[in-house]
Amino acid sequence: MQAINYIQLALDIKAWAKQLGFEQVGITDLDLSLYQQRFNHWLEQHHHGEMKFMERNVDARLHPNQLVEKTARIICVAMPYGAFSTEQQVPIARYALGGDYHRFIRKRLQKLADRINEAVGDFSYRAFSDSAPVFEKALAEKAGIGWTGKHTCLIHESLGSAFFLGELFTDLPLLVDQAIPSRCGACQKCLHVCPTGALIAPYQLNAERCIGYLTIEYKGVIPEALRSLIGCRIFGCDECLRSCVWSPKSAVRCDPFFKPRAVFDSIDLLALFNWSEEEFLMHTEGSVIRRVGYECWQRNIAIALGNASKSENIIAILNKKMETATELVKEHIEWAIAQQKG
Repeated sequence: MQAINYIQLALDIKAWAKQLGFEQVGITDLDLSLYQQRFNHWLEQHHHGEMKFMERNVDARLHPNQLVEKTARIICVAMPYGAFSTEQQVPIARYALGGDYHRFIRKRLQKLADRINEAVGDFSYRAFSDSAPVFEKALAEKAGIGWTGKHTCLIHESLGSAFFLGELFTDLPLLVDQAIPSRCGACQKCLHVCPTGALIAPYQLNAERCIGYLTIEYKGVIPEALRSLIGCRIFGCDECLRSCVWSPKSAVRCDPFFKPRAVFDSIDLLALFNWSEEEFLMHTEGSVIRRVGYECWQRNIAIALGNASKSENIIAILNKKMETATELVKEHIEWAIAQQKG
């Protein structure tokens, strides 16, 4: 059998990945020891809120070969999803306006694996995209995809933070790439623009105050002190990413799959609030928005309506919804009505 030229193979893999729409590609080893102390401290401070899954499989996160045996290298990829809106208080985070990235990215990684298989024969691999206990941002940083910003997200010099990550765990002993030094300098703009003060210090995020966490991951009663700070946001928040000096200032090429759905071209909060559960499921099929669930979708919109400009129509619709809402949603509707009347 012909010996494999792993230096050339790494170059080929990057070229094939870019043909598949991955704007950035890098390769890293498995050493995540530099990230262990920061992650453990974050858990100890309970800054992960109710995301109990972060407490599980910690060893597998820190040691990828415990998650996938025989893993020697990880091919990290980034796929852009488009530029952020220039408007403030956009109701839905940009990444969620198009199709669900999880399966889409993994399918593209499978195509990359198939291409590698054609070149070198059978090899061990497994593809991930936010779908397992994987330190995606840490691995991508080590692979040279970008650097960790003070908002704790990865930053690339031309894409900002407007991209999805994916990984291909492999047993191929490929040449690894070098990390990129941070280019944030003394800037702390992202910390100052966070509506709820969730960025408590550079590189420190308290998820319990983060709008992304509160409107997506958290399923309970949102603390009253934070409700007015959430504004009109009903699914995630782009504020720290959008305001970053590295955020793309012009259109970013992205796959048509991630272009905003027509139903979200012009977001009418009252129209979304009036969706039945069946309409919610229909409009969010194949979307990451569906994971929030109908009840929390209603909860989030109730808060947004409470923060909207005062309107008798809004008060009437909120009162009408009280007739069918769950107890969780009713609590937020009552607050919204009080805000509107205030």
